[in-house]
Amino acid sequence: MDISSSKEVILKKIRKALSESTPLPFPQSEGNSFLYQPSQQELAIQFAEEFSKLQGKFAFCLTIEELAAQIAALLQEKSWTRVFCKEQGIREMLGTAINGEMYNTTLADCDASITTCENLVARTGSIVLSTGNASGRTVSVYAPVHICIAFTAQLVYDIKDCLQAIKEKYQEQMPSLISFASGPSRTADIEKTLVTGVHGPKEVYLFLVDRS
Repeated sequence: MDISSSKEVILKKIRKALSESTPLPFPQSEGNSFLYQPSQQELAIQFAEEFSKLQGKFAFCLTIEELAAQIAALLQEKSWTRVFCKEQGIREMLGTAINGEMYNTTLADCDASITTCENLVARTGSIVLSTGNASGRTVSVYAPVHICIAFTAQLVYDIKDCLQAIKEKYQEQMPSLISFASGPSRTADIEKTLVTGVHGPKEVYLFLVDRS
């Protein structure tokens, strides 16, 4: 058999193979089912447990009034007098509980920043942030302490659920950046010793407000 004949035989086999469907050897690998099955406990409890494992500080509030009181108490306890917050909605929520003069600071000079978020991922204990709100790209990263306010309606089980929620919210105007923050920044690159606050905030506080 010459080279041209051998080539024709191979091409015939390829054409035949392409015309006949072949069963997948691992049908469950196509993403048709969840790799992680949802737990039986409430999403808020699961998130709190996972977030705390990652050295995050978690607080639950029943009302906006309780939220304002808890944040005011935290600022007083830590002696934080310079708070960076670009979101007008947060300032209105916290009202007179926070001295308005505390906001007169820059991101570079602040003691802490306050932002909202897109969602909370219960399985990983992650805060999902984006450029879709007024805080932008840098507020949650460059401040030494990040205080995030979220609501129970923003809880989702897994990352897939979060991305779907963001897609439905923004439609064709997707944010230019979506990031997942899982507790304070940390690295173990130097002699395998865990160090926090190297590439981001040293402390992260999540205040979850009960609102469906």
